[in-house]
Amino acid sequence: MALQHESTAPYRSVQRALRVIDLIARRSAGVGEAELARAAGLTGPRLAGLLRMLRREGYVTQCADGTYTSGEALDRLGSGPGAGRAPLQDSLDRLRGDLGAAVYVGRYQDGEIRVPYCADGPDTPAVHEWVDFRSSGHASAIGKCLVGQLDAEARSDHLSRHRMARLTSRTITHEGQLLTRFAAQPATVPVLDLQEYAVGTVCAAVPLTAGATAGCLALSLPVEQTHRLRPAADALNRAAASVLLALTL
Repeated sequence: MALQHESTAPYRSVQRALRVIDLIARRSAGVGEAELARAAGLTGPRLAGLLRMLRREGYVTQCADGTYTSGEALDRLGSGPGAGRAPLQDSLDRLRGDLGAAVYVGRYQDGEIRVPYCADGPDTPAVHEWVDFRSSGHASAIGKCLVGQLDAEARSDHLSRHRMARLTSRTITHEGQLLTRFAAQPATVPVLDLQEYAVGTVCAAVPLTAGATAGCLALSLPVEQTHRLRPAADALNRAAASVLLALTL
């Protein structure tokens, strides 16, 4: 299965972040910004933004003398079975609080849509999966974002195995119309679901892809908060690098 396009900006940010984390992890005494700049290949505002993200996610800590050492999230990695999942869940929980919306990580694995991670709460409930996400790739934001990343052959195979049922009055059920929508979707613009999967819910998803596996980061809101969807989706897009980093680690 090949990808039609790839969201490279988060991937490049993660590559740089991993270089910084690796250097800091090997220097218990702390590392200065000049050395980190050489490791990341960044200077000025871009380096500051990367370090700010790493501090916010708990991977690094800035000392009083200005140097950087490993943070709590980095220290937890490898501390025991399943410990590596903690940074990802922490990142999703923090993003849920920042956005005021349930957030999800979707993956396209073994020819199927999967949603292995979700962060929700009493005030930010997850969307009710009234139709299996695996069968609703034509309607949900997660599904459209993942299927839209596949090449033509893999996309055709997926649609041939999952009938495009009408889930709401807004659901696209004609394959040609859906393919036209995919062709017109810019790779850097969030994919929206305006009550196409479920009445009363709007969603957005952005690609979260590195390598050969399609992934996405998504959010859902009650339809009464539709006015928040686009700004929340833009914030989701900006958060993609930190979530991809947590997935990588």
